[in-house]
Amino acid sequence: MSLILSIETSSDNCSVALRQENSLLASELVNQPHAHAAQLAPLIQTVLKKAGIKAASLNAVAVSSGPGSYTGLRIGTSTAKGICVSLNIPLIAVPTLQIIAREAFDKFKPDGILCPMIDARRMEVYCQTFNSHLQPTSQVTAKVIDENAFAELLAANKVFFFGNGSEKCKEVIKNTNAFFLPDVLPNAITLGYMALEKYQAGEFEDVVNFAPFYLKEFVAKKSQSLL
Repeated sequence: MSLILSIETSSDNCSVALRQENSLLASELVNQPHAHAAQLAPLIQTVLKKAGIKAASLNAVAVSSGPGSYTGLRIGTSTAKGICVSLNIPLIAVPTLQIIAREAFDKFKPDGILCPMIDARRMEVYCQTFNSHLQPTSQVTAKVIDENAFAELLAANKVFFFGNGSEKCKEVIKNTNAFFLPDVLPNAITLGYMALEKYQAGEFEDVVNFAPFYLKEFVAKKSQSLL
């Protein structure tokens, strides 16, 4: 039976879950921005301890593959790869926007176009659209939001926006076909459920060469004290 450890670090949330086939054995979540480096290892230890499982028993590790927080994705991926290499087990990756879409679908059962959004900078979001069967209907893109955003799509469809990037869009997108779903964030429980499907299908990543999908390169800010 598959025993999969799931690590989700693409947003301010840092979560870990352990699943054996269709059974969730344990999970932990911390909502603390910029705390992934300090919190991830203790969360993994706590989840394994709660489940009474030793790390050596794991069959695979799953991570969200992005886009999302550059630092969070990097920390989650490096931790997952380290475990996979040390135990010689496969790595599974699930795109973050697909995880968020699955979260919204399971929680709200929306009947229309689903549009998960990840906050980028200013009025920009990373987003992708899905139909009501969770099949992608567009590519992942970085989109600047204004009053005309998604106008063509909204003209003929109900569109459900959610994710941490959707909050800043509420006051801008006023179309009557636009609906905003609250409190939909990626988490390791949903990631683990989706990872099980990939495990059963043998869809694994190259542990050595795998890298998260950042969509945009990280841009470091200059310290104000140096200006």
